[in-house]
Amino acid sequence: MASQYLKICCIASFGIVFYSLYEKIIQATGRSMYTTIAQVSGAVLNMILDPVLIYGLCGLPALGVNGAAIATVLGQICSFALDFYFHYQYDHEISNDLGYLKPNIRIIKQIYAIGFPAIIAQALMSIMTYALNVIFGMVDERIVTAYGLYYKIQQFVLFAAFGLRDAITPIVSFNYGLQNNNRIKDGIRYGLIYTLIIMLIGFGTLELSAHVFTTIFGLSGQTASLCESAMKIISVSFMFAGANIAMQGCFQALENGLSSLIISLLRQFVLVIPVAYILAKLVMVYNMPYWILWFTFIFAEGVSTLVSIILLKKTMNHIF
Repeated sequence: MASQYLKICCIASFGIVFYSLYEKIIQATGRSMYTTIAQVSGAVLNMILDPVLIYGLCGLPALGVNGAAIATVLGQICSFALDFYFHYQYDHEISNDLGYLKPNIRIIKQIYAIGFPAIIAQALMSIMTYALNVIFGMVDERIVTAYGLYYKIQQFVLFAAFGLRDAITPIVSFNYGLQNNNRIKDGIRYGLIYTLIIMLIGFGTLELSAHVFTTIFGLSGQTASLCESAMKIISVSFMFAGANIAMQGCFQALENGLSSLIISLLRQFVLVIPVAYILAKLVMVYNMPYWILWFTFIFAEGVSTLVSIILLKKTMNHIF
C-alpha cells in the first residue's frame, strides 16, 4: 500500500513542486493571503475527494489507497493552479519573460546558498525521526507509538513557527537589499517576539490538554501515560524551537546559509541522536523511568538556541 501511494505521489509530484515555487514568489511580493487561499483550497479538495475515491462514492469505483494518493495529488495540482493564476494576475512587479529560463550560474549559486540549508533541514527531520524510532524501539515499542502520536500533534504548533519564519525571511531580506538597518532590526525583533508568543500559546495548550489528546487517540495504559508525559515535557522546548526556527529564517534572509545549516544539524541530528541514545542506555541499564527520554529535545533545542544567538550576533555585527 505504501508503494502504491508513493508511486502515484511521485509520478504526479509536479503539483507540489510548482505550487511551492509560485507560493514563494507570491510571498516575496507581499501577497501571502493568496497563497493561503491556494493552500486551503487544495487541502479542502483533498479532504473531499479522499472518501469519494477511497470508498467509491458518487458512482465512482472504490480505489482504496490509490484513491487516497490521487486525492492528494489533485489537491496539490489545485493549489498550484490557483497560485499560478494569482501570480500572473497580481504580481505585476515581476516580469515573466521566457528569456529568464536561461540558466545563470551566479543566480543559481545564490539560490542554493540560501536554499541548501532548508533542503538539509527537511532531510534531517526524516532522518532524525527514523533514528529516534530505532533508539526508542530498543527500550520499548510503546515509546515509539507515544512519540509518533506526539510528533503529529507538535507539528500543528511548529507549522505556525514555520509560517512566521516564511514571513520573516522576505521582510528581512527585502530590507537587507535596501540596506535599511532599522527595518532589518525591527523585522528580526518583532519576528522573534511573534514567534515566541505563538510558541507560548502552543506550550500552554499542550500542558492543559495533554490528557484530552490522549483520550482522542484512544490510548490506554502506559502508552497513554507516555504520550501525555511527552506532551507535557517536550512542549517546554517549544520556546527554544520557535526561536531557532525564526533565527534560521533570519540567517537565510541575511545570506548566511551556513549558520542556518549549523543550527539545523545541531537541533535535528548532532545533539538529538547521541543524547537520545545515552538516555536510552541509562533507562535500560538502571531501569530509569521512560519519560527521561523526552528531555532529549529540551537539551537539543536549548543548546541550539544559545548557538543561534551567538551566530546571529556575529552576523549582525558583520552587517552593521
